[in-house]
Formats: sequence, C-alpha cells, structure tokens
Amino acid sequence: MPGAPLNPNREIAKIAVPVSLEMVIQLLLSFINQIIVGTLGAVSVAAVGLSGSLSFMFFVTLGAIGSGTSILIARRSGANDRRGINHALAAAALLATLLGAVLTVPIVTGAGTLLRLAGGAPDVTAAATPYMQVFMLALVPGLLGWVFSGALRSLGHARTPLVATVISVVLEAILAYGLVFGAGPFPELGLIGAAWAVVAANVYKAVHLAWQLYGARRLVRFELPRGDEWGALTGPLVTLSAPLAFTEFVWTLGGFLYAAVYARVGTEALAASQIVGTLEGIFIVGSFGLMSAATVFIGQSLGAGDAQAARTWIDHLTRAGLLTALLFGALFALSSLVIPLVFPKVGPEVQHIAVLGVLITAAAQIFKVRNMIVGGGILPSAGDAQGVIIGDVIGALIVGLPLAIWLGLYTPLGVWGVFLARILEEIAKVLVFEWRRRRVNWERLAQEQQGQPVTVAAH
Repeated sequence: MPGAPLNPNREIAKIAVPVSLEMVIQLLLSFINQIIVGTLGAVSVAAVGLSGSLSFMFFVTLGAIGSGTSILIARRSGANDRRGINHALAAAALLATLLGAVLTVPIVTGAGTLLRLAGGAPDVTAAATPYMQVFMLALVPGLLGWVFSGALRSLGHARTPLVATVISVVLEAILAYGLVFGAGPFPELGLIGAAWAVVAANVYKAVHLAWQLYGARRLVRFELPRGDEWGALTGPLVTLSAPLAFTEFVWTLGGFLYAAVYARVGTEALAASQIVGTLEGIFIVGSFGLMSAATVFIGQSLGAGDAQAARTWIDHLTRAGLLTALLFGALFALSSLVIPLVFPKVGPEVQHIAVLGVLITAAAQIFKVRNMIVGGGILPSAGDAQGVIIGDVIGALIVGLPLAIWLGLYTPLGVWGVFLARILEEIAKVLVFEWRRRRVNWERLAQEQQGQPVTVAAH
C-alpha cells in the first residue's frame, strides 16, 4: 500500500474496522461472561478481576510478538520478499510457542502465591486461584492466534481474524454458560467453567487462523530458515518485539498493581473497577484498529522506501483517532446508565462507584487513543524502542501508580483518587510520546528499510 493514498479513509477502514470489530466482539463476550459470573456474587466478580489482571499481564506482554511479526511482515510485503515473509512467520510462531510453554508451568503452579501477593481478601484469593490456573492454559494458543492475526492483517486479510474471532466468541459464550451453570450436556463447574471456555475458544482460533494462512488460502508456506539465517530473522523480530513487550508488561503490570490498590481500598472498589474496565474496553477498542493500521501502512511505506507516504499515513491516522476517541468516549459515558440493570446483584455501593468511575474514566479517552496510536503504532514502526519505554515508565511508574497509592490509600479521596491518577498517567504519556514522534527521521528510515532486512533505526 505504499505511495500517496487515493482514498486514505477507505484504506484505513479496511484494516482498522475489522480489527476494532474483532476486539469489540471479544470484549463484549468478556462483558457477557462478567454478567454470567456476576450472578455468582461480588466475590466472584472480584476474583475474576484479580486473576484476570495478573494473567492478562503475561498474555499481552508475550503478545507483543504478534505486533513485531506484523511490522516485520508488512516491511517484507512492501519489499515484495515472499521468502522473507515465510521465514518471518515460521520464526515468530516457534518463538511464541516456546516462550508460552516455558512460562505456563511456573505461573500455573505459583498462581496462589502470586494472587496472595496482590493483596486480595482471603475469600477472593481462594476463588481466583483455580480460575487462574485453568485460564493460563490458554497462553500458547492465545499467542499463536495473535501472531497469525498480525500476519494476516499485514498481508491484506484483516477480515479473516474477525471471522475466526466471531466463531470463537460464540463458542466461548456457549461453553461459559453451559459450564458455569451445568446447562445441557455440560457439568456444573461454577466459576472455573468460565476459564475452561476461554481455553477452548483460544485453541479453536489458533487452529482456524493457521489453516487460513497455510491451508485454505495458501498465503504463506511453512518454510524454516536455514541454520545461518536464524540470527538474521530472530534478531530483528526480538528487537522489534522486545520494546513492545516491555511497554505491554509495564501497562499490564500497572493494571495489576492498580487492581491491588483497589483491593486495599476495599472489595467493593475492586469489583467496581473491574466493571469500569470491562465497559471501557468495549468502547476503547473502537479505536484499537488504528494502531494495527499504523503498523501495516507505515511498515509497507518504509519497506518501499517512501518516507512521504509514511508521514501522510500518520496524519490521517491521528485525525481518525481524534474522531473515534470523541465518539466512543461519549458512548462509554452513556454506558454508565446500564450498570444497575446488568449488575443488579453486586450491591448498591459497587454500582455507585462503577457509575461515577465510568464518567471519570470517559474524560481520558482522547489521551488514551492518542497514546495507543503513537506509542503502540507509530513509534514501534519507526523502531523507537527508547521512546516507547520512556513514555510508559514515566506514565505508569513515576506518575500514575505513585499518585494512585498516595491518593487512594492516604487521602480522603480513596477510590476516586485512583481513578484520577489513571487520567494523569495518560496525560504524561501523551507529552513523552509526542516529543519522541517529532524526533523521528523518516527519510533515513525509508532509505534503510527499502528492500533491506528489518532493522531498528537509531534516533
């Protein structure tokens, strides 16, 4: 897609809309599952939230391999290097499988200890431990799903992961209902049944996407690099993925630590924060596809040696981000009206905190979407690992979390101080990411990447 776009909005929509729809469907399912779990009471909601915050940290951190794969394949696609595409995807899939398998065992066996360190109440920790142990079995298939999805988007097939997601979430919803309540032929497993449904859905999705790439569509061939080519492939893949993994780790670690702060404020605050986070996720991912579009279009432009095209795509993507942030932020705020209806059994205190929490969090959507596009799409595509890391460290570890601990635990603001701290974190990130974006030398990047093996440019 290099060159000046004739209809940029249409081209962006081809990538962004299927990705965003895919994420919306996944999070709507998470919301449905949370409603199912909510019928079991506030302790179950808090248990899923606490274990989910910790488990998600590992999923998203290693999921950066999928983003690195997308950038790598987009550049090879822009350079018309089919052999490079085959090798890059094979290396990424093997790396994801290896890392996921190595981490699964110690996390499953140490789940109880990790959750106790999070500071949840004893009843919450007792319910969360078996849930997390089963949930983590989805790590390897989940990572493969992200790798295959990133490859398909960079090869111009963004709708294929959407179809796989639709089927997998329907499967997960049916299994979650059946296994939680023992409906139909399923055994009644309670809370842990929802975790088994997640595992089954992720396995299906990985198999479906692999078949689309290697079987039905024959978009790539499973072609392993020669012995002397592994370093040339895995080096750039790790170099691209490592900073993304770090920033995702900081982000999810921050979410886990925020959950720990909420837990120390009280179980009601933790349960309400999980409701707010689930609702926010449904609407924030309306802009999520713009991050994927950035990696595809900027990567293809650099692979073709066209710096002006890369800058043009950035302008269009940032304008689209502003519009989607305003639209979905308003819808997110309106979603506060349905909280008492869909969570009637969590208690009035949890409902009250969740309603006001939604309204406070909705005010930060413009900042969050901007950070998602620049920090998750533009800077990684430019290879500015340092800028991504600096922004996340300053935003989460220097500004957000210290303020959350102080305002939430040591001032009368309590839970409202934690919500405020999260907004200030996003504002800090905007300032750092914008500073780094203005330092990128796109002409030099385009010259380096045109038809060459992928490297990360110095800044």
